[in-house]
Amino acid sequence: MEDDRDRGLLYDSDPSSPSLSPPRPFALTFFDRERHVKFLEMMYHMLPRPYQSQEINHLTLAYFVISGLDILDALDRVHKDAVADWVLSFQAHPRSKADLDNGQFYGFHGSRSSQFPSKDNAIFTPNGSHLASTYSALAILKIVGYNLSNIDSESMLTSMRNLQQSDGSFMPIHIGAERDLRFLYCAAAICFMLNNWNGMDREKAKEYILNCQSYDGGFGLSPGSESHGGAAYCAIASLRLMGFIGDDCLSNASAPSSKANIRSLLDWSLQYGGFAKSPGVLPDLYHSYYGLAAFSILGEAGLKPLCLELGVTEAAATGL
Repeated sequence: MEDDRDRGLLYDSDPSSPSLSPPRPFALTFFDRERHVKFLEMMYHMLPRPYQSQEINHLTLAYFVISGLDILDALDRVHKDAVADWVLSFQAHPRSKADLDNGQFYGFHGSRSSQFPSKDNAIFTPNGSHLASTYSALAILKIVGYNLSNIDSESMLTSMRNLQQSDGSFMPIHIGAERDLRFLYCAAAICFMLNNWNGMDREKAKEYILNCQSYDGGFGLSPGSESHGGAAYCAIASLRLMGFIGDDCLSNASAPSSKANIRSLLDWSLQYGGFAKSPGVLPDLYHSYYGLAAFSILGEAGLKPLCLELGVTEAAATGL
């Protein structure tokens, strides 16, 4: 029988856990690595009740936990094979090759509930696999050392093309939803991790990204929208993954308009500063993970270096 300490992410939120109150703010003069390890290890074993509303994003929460522990060099706290088996159980599979032409996407479901057939506005929806969940799933599998060549990448990538729109953007799910740079990034990262670009038209994707750059140098999530730090990351990381930006992008900041305006982006980026949700607020997985990622980028001792484009450690990205 499976040991309890190895089952954590297989469970949903603990309905009996009490509501948690925000802690009193206090100052630490050092980076307390073990404190962060304990926090993520606790989340690995059982997500507390406040996360019940995020059940649909279960795989994404798991990505924050597993990748966070990897950054902290603490993957020995989890059972890697059990994690891989759990993630693989969320994959959607076509019944036959003919299903690849039915407009659906055969990636990964975000949670157990999204695997249940449902009716939405009288439309039968048997497949709820999602681009963000698929990115999270593949990232977790890379982190725990699973060989991605065992994945049915042909079905995944062939059906993923159904999500790309005529303007180069991507919907996250085949039944329709908002289209913006977040999901284009997920598609680019999926193709990169699988080492196969059959899942998208890179030229169309590049044009969409360039159309999202604003007059102030930043990037909006969609053309004409307000510049946003997350959108800027998705834009530049996608161009980098797709091979349109190289290591010399800063020295060639005045390159032709076929690339993003890097000089203008740098000027925009230097107008903001700092990071945090707010003092005295209860820690959560989202901000905890990206806080650890920031410390890794800043070179904090004891943390593993991050592959910025994929959002996983360099060791996980290269398979070392």
